[in-house]
Amino acid sequence: MTFPIFDYLEQRARLAPDREAMREVLTDRAVTYGELDERAGRAAGLLATLGVGAGDRVAILCRNRIEFFELLFAVGRLGAILVPLNWRMPAVELRPLLDDSRPVLVLTGAEDLVTAETIVADELVINLDDPGVAGYGARRDAAERHPGRGPWEAGDCWYLLYTSGTTGLPKAVIQTVGMSLANYVNISGAMDLRPHDTTVNFLPLFHTAGINLTTLPVLIDGGRVLILPGFDADQIVALIEAAAIDTFFGVPACYQQISLHPRFEMLALGRVRSWGCGGAPLPDVLIDQFGRRGARVMNGMGMTETGPTVFLMDAAAVENKIGSVGKPQVLASVRLVGPDGRDVRRGEAGELWLSGPGITPGYYNRPDATGAALVDGWLRSGDLGRQDEDGYYYIVGRLKDMYISGGENVYPAEVENVLAGHPDVLEAAVVGVADDRWGEVGQAHLLARPGHTLPDAAALAGWCRERLAPYKVPKSFVTVEAFPRTAAGKIQKHLLEN
Repeated sequence: MTFPIFDYLEQRARLAPDREAMREVLTDRAVTYGELDERAGRAAGLLATLGVGAGDRVAILCRNRIEFFELLFAVGRLGAILVPLNWRMPAVELRPLLDDSRPVLVLTGAEDLVTAETIVADELVINLDDPGVAGYGARRDAAERHPGRGPWEAGDCWYLLYTSGTTGLPKAVIQTVGMSLANYVNISGAMDLRPHDTTVNFLPLFHTAGINLTTLPVLIDGGRVLILPGFDADQIVALIEAAAIDTFFGVPACYQQISLHPRFEMLALGRVRSWGCGGAPLPDVLIDQFGRRGARVMNGMGMTETGPTVFLMDAAAVENKIGSVGKPQVLASVRLVGPDGRDVRRGEAGELWLSGPGITPGYYNRPDATGAALVDGWLRSGDLGRQDEDGYYYIVGRLKDMYISGGENVYPAEVENVLAGHPDVLEAAVVGVADDRWGEVGQAHLLARPGHTLPDAAALAGWCRERLAPYKVPKSFVTVEAFPRTAAGKIQKHLLEN
């Protein structure tokens, strides 16, 4: 996919230079589009003086902040590639990622300076928070504004995002300029983003959701982004109470924490026009809780490899299609493929194959992984889905999570949703474990709702039997104090003890 795309930030600054673009909630630092564009131009000039050119990788290890986005556009103006690093990883896990991407420069915030200095070898480290002449701010402001490289090509790699890496070394997913445009079209239409909207950024910036749901689309649209260093339920509730945000996108764990907030039952959630959710299935009980308070939460599905937006529920059908992730958005195409490689019939479960301009061209330095994931222009997602008679899609689980009990396929997401509906259960994760009689059976790991005690195994099994076929009922139940999670809030099932 090759066609020119003009620098979003430069274009927006030309249209509305005095409009506020970003504001950090905790520090109250703010920039207009004109100021953000100027900072990005000078940052590009600084990087150029340090020898950064087209194709070079520039790593960044920091929490959510304005500088991340000015640097995202700065590297784009040079044709370089930004490599956001996961600040939750220890140095021993980060070092192989640097060996893989080989950045010429590492920028870091004060919180992660020690880690950055531990993982670098010959790379240069610049401290984003150093107030002195050697710090980033002073060097950026002293640099000449870089003129940029003119139009960007849609197929150019803009940044790399490393996957969670549940097994082996994480893979760097190529994110192109064209993917960002496709995501903008998909998410802005689905969430009804508007030019004067305010959204809030709190998801980590080494993850596609932190960049693209919905921060970059709102910047392209000319709206305002409030920045938090991470998710904070108190801060989010305060913003909702102040009617300070128009759109909100979070993962299920965020919605869970908001629902547990002591002021939740008093919140006028209808003050936020558009609510989106992704990253993992949103339990029916949460959809109902938020719906009763005036928020129609639109569940969706996407991947790092899809830019990410593929599915998002339409608000009008939220109550009637609980559990659905909606329909494919305008720049996404979907197939449901069975084990024989043929499309399954409507109503049957099949692997989601995805196509469109939002799909990654592959993995950086990994032609083997690229060849395994991409088949004739289709991305094999590894997710199992089905389509109902009205064209709405449902994610029934991960292909690798499905287990076979007594010859029957069991999709853990369905069982987890039933368990999450129990009044004493906050969250559930179901895995298949070996069984001499049935081959595999379900083992449910449960987190109790605060202030509640989980019932015994017999009562939990009875709850499931009233709502599920017998072969789907877990054989054992394990209480957990907390779930191991990825940065996106997904439960890491491979870390659960059998």
